[in-house]
Amino acid sequence: MAQKQKILIVDDDQNIAELISLYLEKECFETQIVGDGESAIRTAKTFAPDLILLDIMLPGMDGYQVCREIRTREKTPIIMLSAKGEVFDKVLGLELGADDYMEKPFDSKELVARVKAVLRRYQDSRPEAKSSGEKAVSYPGLSINLTNYSVMRDGERVDMPPKELELLYFLASSPNHVFSREQLLDQIWGYEYAGDTRTVDVHIKRLREKLGDHENWRLATIWGVGYKFEAN
Repeated sequence: MAQKQKILIVDDDQNIAELISLYLEKECFETQIVGDGESAIRTAKTFAPDLILLDIMLPGMDGYQVCREIRTREKTPIIMLSAKGEVFDKVLGLELGADDYMEKPFDSKELVARVKAVLRRYQDSRPEAKSSGEKAVSYPGLSINLTNYSVMRDGERVDMPPKELELLYFLASSPNHVFSREQLLDQIWGYEYAGDTRTVDVHIKRLREKLGDHENWRLATIWGVGYKFEAN
């Protein structure tokens, strides 16, 4: 019998947390609930979840701080949950390494669909899930390795969250091919994203800040269309 995938639910609203747990357990997930940031960090170590549902507004340490702390040592997928719908809040969560962001109130079916999609995409990208060998692309001054999740720029390692690296690898694997924001959302996030396309813009902006341009390559904007990895 296959082992159940584990979901850590971090929310100080017990009613919401238990409702989420009920939906997920019906889909054969194992769940655990905690109500504050410090407990979330401790439980993430002991429970070893496959995915974390993380509310932003928590007593003491908020969800942003929890996300930042977990990202210093783990690549566990994180979906942030919040009643805050401002672009700034979404951008901050994504920049800190969250894999997705859902506004409250949300539809239970959509939540379950997003959990499954994020887990599927994450598992497909793990080194042990690969059967065709190492996935890597290289250009002058740039090496992107999806197998061990590393990026080297002029011989120096560049740290970036999984989503940024996956987006960079996808674009660099098809040089000079233009992708729309919708196509990139579908490819990297693994489902028809319900939010706005600013998600892609934020990640491209962060990649440009970290990598800059090179005489042989750059991340180019095709106005009115999308983005491409332009290589000579």
